[in-house]
Amino acid sequence: MIKWLAAVLGYMYFRFPGAILGFIIGSLLDNYIRSSGGIFNSMTGEKKQRVSPGDFELNLLSLSSIVIKADGNVSQQELDYVRSYFIQAYGKERANATFKTFNEVVKNRQVSASNISRYLAARTKYPTRLQIIHFLFGIAQADGRVSEAEAKVINDIAGYLQIGRRDFESIKAMFFKNTDSAYTILEIDKSASDAEVKKAYRKMAKKYHPDKLGHMDEAYRKGAQEKFTKVQEAYEQIQKERGI
Repeated sequence: MIKWLAAVLGYMYFRFPGAILGFIIGSLLDNYIRSSGGIFNSMTGEKKQRVSPGDFELNLLSLSSIVIKADGNVSQQELDYVRSYFIQAYGKERANATFKTFNEVVKNRQVSASNISRYLAARTKYPTRLQIIHFLFGIAQADGRVSEAEAKVINDIAGYLQIGRRDFESIKAMFFKNTDSAYTILEIDKSASDAEVKKAYRKMAKKYHPDKLGHMDEAYRKGAQEKFTKVQEAYEQIQKERGI
């Protein structure tokens, strides 16, 4: 944007030589701003922070505890699901260290879903946040069903994590089955044309492809694969229903 503005200004004062010089200078400014995280960051010297692995794990465990307690029933199946997930993701020794720190420092404090989620929203990529929501639904379903109280808490967390409404409903539909679930998973209406169904499938398959989380631990890649599989199953169900 700046390079074109600079080119116009250069042309106004120095004609074609000024336009060329302005374009070059503007291009350099554009590249600098992009590399420094945007015009606001370049002006203030601030850069978007990243969450450390230890902080991420503790905050994820805190969100897990909020979901587990949501319906007033602390289920052993849900506790086991979280422990299994953390061991698979981080290894037994590291997972146990995280649980120990949580029990000693965090467990007896007031845990805020809003504060934790907003902290993570500012420091994690969108695909990672989608996987967090998928993980939380997995916890809720570990005892056989996702209660309304659990679904509401996860819905609130998704809002704080800045998850789009259709993305949230898509993941939720992977755990709540009804006649329209396949369409909800693909983020389309039941009235969509065959061409729109195919387009939606390609879009969702790309969004939930496991390669999107190639930088994350194995458990997260497994979660991405689960979502990717659900998208495929939803598409196959619609194909069967419509004969396409």
